[in-house]
Amino acid sequence: FAIAIGGYLTLGSNQRAVTVLRWLYRWPLFIPFIVVGQILRTFLAKNGLMNSLLIESGILTPLQAMSFLDWRGIVIAFVWKQTPFVTLLLAGAMASIDRSTIESARNLGAGRLRILIEIVLPQVRPTLLVGLILSFVTMMSVLSVPLMINAQSPTMITANMAFRINAYGDYGVANALGTISLLMTSLVAWIYLRQTMKEHG
Repeated sequence: FAIAIGGYLTLGSNQRAVTVLRWLYRWPLFIPFIVVGQILRTFLAKNGLMNSLLIESGILTPLQAMSFLDWRGIVIAFVWKQTPFVTLLLAGAMASIDRSTIESARNLGAGRLRILIEIVLPQVRPTLLVGLILSFVTMMSVLSVPLMINAQSPTMITANMAFRINAYGDYGVANALGTISLLMTSLVAWIYLRQTMKEHG
C-alpha cells in the first residue's frame, strides 16, 4: 500500500487527486494505538459497521457475517496504522529522485507501473527497508492493539507477556518472551545495518 500511494504521489498526473491523497493518507499517523484498537473493535465486530454495510448493500446475509476480532483484526490494525508512516518516508525519498530519469523513461514509452518498479523503487529501497524495520519494532512494542482486538490465542507476544504477569505472576516466562522479542528486533536491526554497510562500502 505504501509503495502504491508513494508511487502515485510521485508519478500521478491528476494534481487534484494527488493533493487529496497527500492530505488523506497521513490521518492515521495522529491516532493513538489505543484509539485504533477501539475503532476497529467497533468496525470489525460481528455486528460492527463493516458487516452492517456489507449486509445493507446485499453482499452478505446476516448469517454470513463473521467477526474479524482475531489475528486478522490485529494485522488490519497495524497495516492501517503503519502504512502512512512508511508512505511518508517513501514519498520524501521519491520526491528527491532526479526527475530527469523518470522523464527519460516516459519519453521512451515506459508506463507508470514500469517506471515505479524499475526506476523509482531501486532508488528508494534503503528508505523502504528503514520504514519496514521501524514499523516492525513499533509493532513489537505495542500492547493496546492486541489486548483490545484479540487477547486470546493466537495473539502477539506483548499480550502474552502481560497475561503471564497479570494472571499468573509468571515473571520467568514473561522475561523469556521479552528476551525472544529483543532477539527478534536485534536480528532485524543487524540485517539492516549489514545491508547499509554493504551499500556504503
